[in-house]
Amino acid sequence: MTIPYRGTTGDGNYFVTSSTFQKKALLQSERMASLLIATLIEYRNQQKYELHEFVVMPDHFHLLITPIVTLERAIQLIKGGFSFRAGRLFRVPGNIWQTSFYDRRVRDAEEHQAFRQYIHWNPVKRGLVRSPEEYGYSSVSRSAKLDPLPQRLKPAVDQEIGRSAEALLHP
Repeated sequence: MTIPYRGTTGDGNYFVTSSTFQKKALLQSERMASLLIATLIEYRNQQKYELHEFVVMPDHFHLLITPIVTLERAIQLIKGGFSFRAGRLFRVPGNIWQTSFYDRRVRDAEEHQAFRQYIHWNPVKRGLVRSPEEYGYSSVSRSAKLDPLPQRLKPAVDQEIGRSAEALLHP
């Protein structure tokens, strides 16, 4: 199957989903989920992308990211880096990931908030926990440093407060 051409993927914020090979629950153990989170944080720290939200489910993950490299390269680093480490550390045989991934460009603050809520509530919806904070493999329950939203995605209220503060400081 050919990977679809996505055009230019810089300067955007994206909701991304990628699944494990044949939707097997390869990420359900503490060591595998924690390794994927460590991989996400590592490439974020290397400034390959800005990481805004994430959740690692037993058979897939969801991200809200702003790529600094192309979106394709960012996901290749995450999936490839994780696969390499899992193979080396845990001797995981065979394929780990489905080919390609699903992405949706986030157009505005409303969409960002909807995707953010989807990420937070996905473990609850799947019956893994009763509240988002209880799920240990997400940005809700982790103290991982996340990146702030791009200015264009900040809610209008935040932007208005920023303009008001600026006007007070520099009349």
